[in-house]
Amino acid sequence: MSNNQLVKLIQAPFVREGVEDYRTGMEVEIYQIINEGNKTRTQRFKGIIICTAGKTALEKTITVRRKVGPFGVERIFAIHSPTIEKIDIIRQFKVRRKHIGFIRDLTGKAARLREIK
Repeated sequence: MSNNQLVKLIQAPFVREGVEDYRTGMEVEIYQIINEGNKTRTQRFKGIIICTAGKTALEKTITVRRKVGPFGVERIFAIHSPTIEKIDIIRQFKVRRKHIGFIRDLTGKAARLREIK
């Protein structure tokens, strides 16, 4: 048994079923479960995926960026995390790179991306 097969066998119980392939340029809404004391609530985070990372299933992460007033907020989410309730894809933009970090420096009309219908 090779190392790759061993890693997949160990990670298999923790990988969630039905997870889509998330790519750079997608606008997503992520519902995350937040525990505060003995209460739980669901927090939404809506933004554009600017980066994807990770080789194995459990290492897959996405960096989501959204604009809040004059500031940009970025969060990194593990796709198979048990705190992620669901991820909705709102729309897809045309991008030609895996990491669109250049969008951080753009404002106004320059920050627009072309939508794929």
